[in-house]
Amino acid sequence: MRAVHITTLKGPDAIELVEVDEPTVDAESVVIDVHVAGVTFPEVSQSRGEYHLRRTLPFIPGTEVAGVVRSAPSDSGLTAGQRVAAFPGVGGYAETVTALPTAVFPLPDNVSFDTGAALPMNYLTMHFGLVRRAQLKPGETALVHGAAGGVGTAAVQLAAALDARVVAVVSAPGKIDTAKAAGADEVVLADAFEDAVLELTGNRGVDIVVDPVGAGRVSGSLRILAREGRLLVVGSTGGDVAQIKVDSLMRNNLNVSGVGWGAFWVEQPSYLQEQWAALLPLLRAGKLQPVIGRRFPLEQASQALLELDERRAQGKVLLDVQ
Repeated sequence: MRAVHITTLKGPDAIELVEVDEPTVDAESVVIDVHVAGVTFPEVSQSRGEYHLRRTLPFIPGTEVAGVVRSAPSDSGLTAGQRVAAFPGVGGYAETVTALPTAVFPLPDNVSFDTGAALPMNYLTMHFGLVRRAQLKPGETALVHGAAGGVGTAAVQLAAALDARVVAVVSAPGKIDTAKAAGADEVVLADAFEDAVLELTGNRGVDIVVDPVGAGRVSGSLRILAREGRLLVVGSTGGDVAQIKVDSLMRNNLNVSGVGWGAFWVEQPSYLQEQWAALLPLLRAGKLQPVIGRRFPLEQASQALLELDERRAQGKVLLDVQ
């Protein structure tokens, strides 16, 4: 089968399209013929050996896919020919992949492979962040940094679907339309987001900040949080890891929460299916429709990763596998 290999740790430019054997199947695995793969930031980090989970070279990256079940354990509730999304964690940049049944999610008839491939990493991460970590309530105001990227558009759309007012922050005017397409009520530019947000909220501030960017955004985010506001630390795509002065949290009784979705569900695998069940009504109602950005054929996977690495991506980047 065709697959993408990370053979050296020299970055996205160094990955290769190769012919390899299909994955070995065991009695507990679901075999999926991949149609579309999602592109995520961990794969960029893996290409440089910077991801916290190290794998022996060479290996096939790819954390999330959508496709058709070829075979499944008899007690999994899955059947051959079924359309699914899945979170294999690795191996998704290939024509065939295996995944555990707990990480395979049947797709409703109205949900395409494109949407399915865009859901597992970003939407389940943001569901964990907004619902479990921040305990978002209807009517609250959520601010989302990096709101034109894959994680950002997922956060915007899910917060809106959960009846929050959403303020999106983008780095350039050319990204405003993408954030609006995801469902943002207001969009502001990163350079002056603090003053803009305080004006929009009548100096009250926001209840929740979703921050996948980090770097220079954290101190400003704390300043515009309302009383008992919550900052969700999702990532640090902006580079430097920010430092927080803990005494700044006491002024408005603020909470800072890490959003380590993977670290949580790996200790509680059944949580994945609980999350999917919570998202299904929103999917069936058409409230979750990922904003799709650029898409690339499998042989151009390096270009897809560079979209994220160079922060050009708007919406979810996808790989067409077959």
